[in-house]
Amino acid sequence: MYSITTIAPIRATALPKGTGLRMLVASYSSITSPAITTLRQSPLINNKNNHAVSKRSISSAKPKSAIKEFFPKVETKQIVEVESGWRHPVYTEAQMKSIQIQHREVRNWSDWVALAMARVLRWGMDTATGYKHPADGEKFGMTEKNWMNRILFLESVAGVPGMVAGMLRHLRSLRTMKRDNGWIETLLEEAHNERMHLLTFMKIAQPGLFMRLMVLGAQGVYFNGLFFSYLVSPRTCHRFVGYLEEEAVITYTRIIEEIEAGNLPEWARMEAPEIAIKYWDMPEGHRTMHDLMLYVRADEAKHREVNHTLGNLNQKADPNPYTAVFRDNSKPRPSKGVDLTKPTGWERDEVI
Repeated sequence: MYSITTIAPIRATALPKGTGLRMLVASYSSITSPAITTLRQSPLINNKNNHAVSKRSISSAKPKSAIKEFFPKVETKQIVEVESGWRHPVYTEAQMKSIQIQHREVRNWSDWVALAMARVLRWGMDTATGYKHPADGEKFGMTEKNWMNRILFLESVAGVPGMVAGMLRHLRSLRTMKRDNGWIETLLEEAHNERMHLLTFMKIAQPGLFMRLMVLGAQGVYFNGLFFSYLVSPRTCHRFVGYLEEEAVITYTRIIEEIEAGNLPEWARMEAPEIAIKYWDMPEGHRTMHDLMLYVRADEAKHREVNHTLGNLNQKADPNPYTAVFRDNSKPRPSKGVDLTKPTGWERDEVI
């Protein structure tokens, strides 16, 4: 359990004669033992429960004062803060609690490819974050730290698809000298929203070196894979993201249920970070971690709807219904909020 560290004494004879340092060492050696022995706890032993630690620590929930600011707030002599150009829509509690887990059934080969890709990525994420869904009647073995590992990994790659798609559509618009009909704005806003999720959770826990290396590798593979895939089939990519967002809704729903069941006591008592309160305009009395998870789940549900809708459209000709002005407003229409959601997306004949 303990390793012995032996520090050999400095011999006075090894020093030059006639020096004060030699006399000082000689006098010190006469009152000490031939060797100084100390006990140091082995790194394989856990102080609290005295059992071997077999898993690598991916992230650590350090005290707030010890957390490094990965995205520090910048102030100058003239500027106090920088405001976002995208204002987040206001969600009501009833709207957020109405979000449900739903799945869009596959209808063609493109959907099959997208679903297969989403399942492969889900398997990789489960493996990387140690996630395992319990059998019926069993409790989750996930702690706050385990869930945070999963969230940080999820949100660090979730902001990639919108940026890749928006960038490619932007370049195509410049190259062909044609309008994009509103797609770029929605895609970049989605990427920004996912990045805000990451910034929020990084105010709560700092990712460790191992997690950051995994994110670096995953982001490199993910970005390049999406880049070439979007060039080949944008429709399949949007369907793929829609299926991924279905998984995100499942993840946050499980977390909400765990908090409500009292299985995550630290989060039950924790308040949401200031950056979250400001971004979502969280009202007084509704600023807990439970409330934060409701907001994030609502965002993911909206991304689910948006990408399934975009996957239903003609990728080159149809305008984006989320930025369009409709002729007949008496019918239900897509919006940026969650007042009216279609988890499986709006069909083309409903919006075009």
